[in-house]
Amino acid sequence: MRHQLELFFTALGFFTRIPVPAWVPYSAERLNHAARYFPLVGWVVAAAGAGSYAVFARMLPASLAVLLSMAVTIRLTGAFHEDGWADAWDGLGGGWEPAQVLAIMKDSRIGSYGTVALVLLLLAKAAALIELAAHGNAMVVSALCVAHPLSRFASTTLIRTLNYVRDDADARAKPLAHRLRRGELGIAAVFGLAPLLLLPFGTALSVTVLAALVTLWAARYFVRRIGGYTGDCLGAVQQGSELVCYLGILVS
Repeated sequence: MRHQLELFFTALGFFTRIPVPAWVPYSAERLNHAARYFPLVGWVVAAAGAGSYAVFARMLPASLAVLLSMAVTIRLTGAFHEDGWADAWDGLGGGWEPAQVLAIMKDSRIGSYGTVALVLLLLAKAAALIELAAHGNAMVVSALCVAHPLSRFASTTLIRTLNYVRDDADARAKPLAHRLRRGELGIAAVFGLAPLLLLPFGTALSVTVLAALVTLWAARYFVRRIGGYTGDCLGAVQQGSELVCYLGILVS
């Protein structure tokens, strides 16, 4: 039990800025096995986003409450996945050969493709959540509680199914390069899919199908363009899946 708790805290420390206990050891091998708890980290982020939205919505218009709750989750994660989204679009939009795509992704400077993609993403997420707020604050809370874990499960599936293509020794996501075992993916699936119980069956099915379609399309595209995935690709899939979760709830 203690080992599992250590793995969860390893995942929490890697994907958020939440301090973890000093007694939690870190190693690349532990981080690889901690991938089973990435969707559970999504529960923590969702709780922060939903809780802050509920507080802000009592004092402010829904639009401002949505924007502030988004700011809370971005601050909590250090814009980790948003950065991956922007870097992935910079590389895939500006590069032709796999080596060129990977080089652009690694560049810490953001380019035009990444800037446009990031702005549109944030605007789309904010607009979708504001529209959901028109149906009641509970809709926003449910959407956040579903989208954050499910989108992290979607990106976790790439670790199981694709090859990691960046061989830089200092690549931050390199410890995640080892494929998950089936049992580990099963644990991730439990935490990623369980929040769907908050939604009506038809809505939950629509959201799951949309997230799966985005993930499958992205996986095929990554393989075609660079032969596999990088850490930025994981962030891109998480962000894209999160957005379609909101859209799926909105149109259901």
